[in-house]
Parts: sequence; structure tokens; C-alpha cells
Amino acid sequence: MEDPTVNRLQERAAQIFSREAALFVPSGTMGNQIAVRLHTSPGQEVIMEERSHIFNYEMAAMAAVSGVLARPVPAPDGILTWDRISAAIAPRIYYRSQTGLVTLENTHNMAGGTVYRGDEITAICDKAHSCGLPVHLDGARIFNAAAALNADVASLCRSCDSVMFCLSKGLGAPVGSLLVGSADFIERARSVRKMFGGGMRQAGILAAAGLIALDKGPQRLCEDHENARLLAERLSRIPKLDLDPAKVLTNVVVVGVSRTGLDSRQVVELLKSRGVLIGTVDATTIRLLTHLDVSRNQVLEAAQIISTALAAGKAT
Repeated sequence: MEDPTVNRLQERAAQIFSREAALFVPSGTMGNQIAVRLHTSPGQEVIMEERSHIFNYEMAAMAAVSGVLARPVPAPDGILTWDRISAAIAPRIYYRSQTGLVTLENTHNMAGGTVYRGDEITAICDKAHSCGLPVHLDGARIFNAAAALNADVASLCRSCDSVMFCLSKGLGAPVGSLLVGSADFIERARSVRKMFGGGMRQAGILAAAGLIALDKGPQRLCEDHENARLLAERLSRIPKLDLDPAKVLTNVVVVGVSRTGLDSRQVVELLKSRGVLIGTVDATTIRLLTHLDVSRNQVLEAAQIISTALAAGKAT
């Protein structure tokens, strides 16, 4: 707690999110799992959207580390409503695991970077709180949501009990995330971070990069969004690719490839052999992201390479 740059980063994050305190953590996963640990008790359930990061990409940590059960709920475009959440809340019966936490993800990565509006989050939080349930926001890309809505991050998530956001990804830092909340919550989170192996001493060099990302990164996210829309528009012209450019609101482009005759891994290898690196969602879906290291010209070049490669149909 003595590194001045880490302290300055945490103070700046708390200020931006209008919170009492913040905690620097090595990864978004650790930030999310600290929140789960603090908001729940062993044997409870955590409600989240079925494609969420906290359910699919965090190594079942909520079960392994906190002893709680995931209760995934499907939602169109990854955006939960209170009606869907309330239907998943366990009844007050002694032989049922009780609901302990609701989690949201904004933007929703695997749903294609979709966005919760501030009023949607507030409505969910108000109803959850009336049921005695805390709400944690996986805001790994919350600044992208704010840019898409022309809003500030504090207003988007003011009703959430805790928020994790990433300094990497769109903001451009090499490593690190922050967990924000009340002073008491963050004080308890510091001990859990240590338990999870996330205590850092001479971390000022990482925090310095985080400060630059936090103050400079949000200003250019609209450029990434414009590039993603351009990429989606170009990819939509390619036969046998399935996507709706109108749904691309931020910097994530999710594309169905089932009609190409290739599975997503084959598409990845095909494009890798031609110098374009992409990711997968599942066996029939690929994911492409724009960021500060991808220019408009590179987007156009990538779209042309993808078109040519899929026409050829196999890796070289």
C-alpha cells in the first residue's frame, strides 16, 4: 500500500467511477472472482447470462474458490432483463441452494459487444436490491459501452455494488484491471486479492501504464467502433458469412461461418496462414476485435484477405 503510482491509479479509478475506493488487480478474472467471494457464501447460486465471461472463461473459479454454483440464463444479444433474472431466483425453500448474487457484463463480449444502457442496469439493480441481492458488473469493456452511448462510466453503473474494469483491451495498457466499490468492500477485497496470489509490491511501472490508459484510452474508442462497423460491413458482403452489421455497436464483430464448409478452427488456421489473426467463439462462430493497434487501412486489408481466403477454401 506504499507504491505512490499504484495509489494514484486507484484514487483516479475511484474518482472516475464516483466510488469510495478501488483496487489494482493483475487480471479481470481475479477482479470478478474477488467480487464473487465477497458477495456470496458457499452453497449459494450466482445468476449470469449464459454466454458471459464469468461463466465460460474463468475456469469455474466461483465453484472451485468460493463454493458457489453458476445459474446461467439465456438472453437475446446477451442483455438480461429483470423478468429473466427473477425467473432464475431460487425459491425460499430449505432444500434449494439460495441465490446470492446477480452479475452483468457490459459490453457483452461473446454476444458481439452488445451494450446495457444505464437505465437498464439501474432497473435490474433496484429490483435485485429489493430482493436483498447484490449486483456485480463485469465491466471489462465498460468504457466501450460508455463511448457507444455517449455516456460516462459512473452513470452507467452507479447502482451496481461493485464493478471490475480492464485497463488492457480497448484502453491499451499491457496488463491489469481495477475493482471499484465502497471503502469497506475494497478493504476486504485487498485481503482476498492476497489470498488469491494477486498481491503486488513494486507494481508502479504497471500502474503508470494503467494511468495513461485510463486517462488517454477512452478518448479514442469511437475510432475502434468505426473500424469495427467498417469491418462488419465489408464482411457482410462475403458469401456464406453470417452477420448483421447493424448489431455491431462497439469493437467486437461476431461472425457465423457454418455455411463456409469449414469449422471455426479451420477458418482460424486458414486466415493465420495469410497473416490475419482472429479468435473463435464456438465451432461455428469466429470473433474479430478492433483496437488501438489496428488501423482503418488494416481493417480494409483484412477484409480483402478474408474474402480471398474463403474463396480459396483451404490453408496454404
